[in-house]
Amino acid sequence: MGHRMTTARLLVTGGRVLSMDPALGELPVADVLVEDGRITDVRQDLDATGVYERIDAHGCLVLPGFIDTHRHMWQAALRGSGADQTLDQYFATVLHSLAPRLTADDLHLGNLLSALGALDAGVTTVQDISNIAKPTEEHTDALLDALTDSGLRSVFAYGHGTAQDARRVRTRRLHAKDALVTMALNAEAGGDETIRRNGDLARELELPTALHVRGGRPVSRLRRLGVLRPGTVFIHGTGLEAGELEMVRDSGGALSIAPAIEMTMGHGLPPFAAAAAAGLRPSLSVDVEVAAPSDMFTQMRAAFQVGRFAALQGHAGPGAPLLTAREVLEFATIGGAEALGMADRTGSLTPGKQADLIVLRTDRPGVAPLHDATGAVVSAMDRADVDTVLVAGRIVKRAGRLLYAGLPRLLARAEEVRERLAGR
Repeated sequence: MGHRMTTARLLVTGGRVLSMDPALGELPVADVLVEDGRITDVRQDLDATGVYERIDAHGCLVLPGFIDTHRHMWQAALRGSGADQTLDQYFATVLHSLAPRLTADDLHLGNLLSALGALDAGVTTVQDISNIAKPTEEHTDALLDALTDSGLRSVFAYGHGTAQDARRVRTRRLHAKDALVTMALNAEAGGDETIRRNGDLARELELPTALHVRGGRPVSRLRRLGVLRPGTVFIHGTGLEAGELEMVRDSGGALSIAPAIEMTMGHGLPPFAAAAAAGLRPSLSVDVEVAAPSDMFTQMRAAFQVGRFAALQGHAGPGAPLLTAREVLEFATIGGAEALGMADRTGSLTPGKQADLIVLRTDRPGVAPLHDATGAVVSAMDRADVDTVLVAGRIVKRAGRLLYAGLPRLLARAEEVRERLAGR
């Protein structure tokens, strides 16, 4: 890359900065300088020479964007349709009955709507666990086009298609490590042969994997089959037998907990205490929008509540530590970045990282007065407090408004899909 004569410079001024970087810490008042999409400096009274764009964050909090490590994004087309469903009902209704009725256009709509819902809520990175059948290249490309069009940082975890199609996506579309959209493999367990094949494909394509695990000894099984690899995201991890989470830690794997869904659908107790005992810092996730909202405030609150409830009521084993608001905010930011192998790029406001950042207002009547910034984010805020959102230095939401020109048309399309599925 040649040296550029000019750099695009943006300055976020006067905010209270929760950097999520242990070296930087929390700065009561500081500016964040962004150049060419990267954070280059975080401190008080930065020189504003040559700044083309200024975001006033006085009286606001400035944080890294939230990171959702497991979401089935296509299901945004079915949002809220299964709030009362248990896991078995979800499998029967959403995966076996509704999913086959969705066209490639519907899948594009779902992924785009999910991505915009994420950005609107200050979620700047999502791992899309793409567990919908991909019968044609057109279906795959529809899902992928939605992600690339949205401006969201995302990991497209390819699943439920063919090895040939996965190879095509990897070689033709998602080969650059530093692109906004990268690739993983949703390598769900089946028989031993399937597991080995998925492992071989992930190795061949040099991709991280993600899979759902509940109960028993699924991690031991992967190790026995020789496919337990670093960078694997284990989803849920509820009810695992002793030693399984330690094996995740020792293998360089990560845990994605979806506390709201795990409690309402019946996956079991979200394993915050078990993760802590195993020396694993979990990440948080939305999972399915048919039954959970797509913001991380909900997930942080659910994590905080169930984690403390389990410890206080003795469900988490003797001497289980109480979760703190600080730990939960780490799960939703730097913990997510670590889980996705992106801690060099995002998850904290560290100079050199991509400028994925959010500005949260503190002056609304449900939040003020601000005694403790971290406590306020985790216990009091919601998506309506999200004022401004940047992904890789690009402003995607400003002054409370999502900057996506096609939104009215998209919402009209979503309504058409709903009416068609309802049989009208």
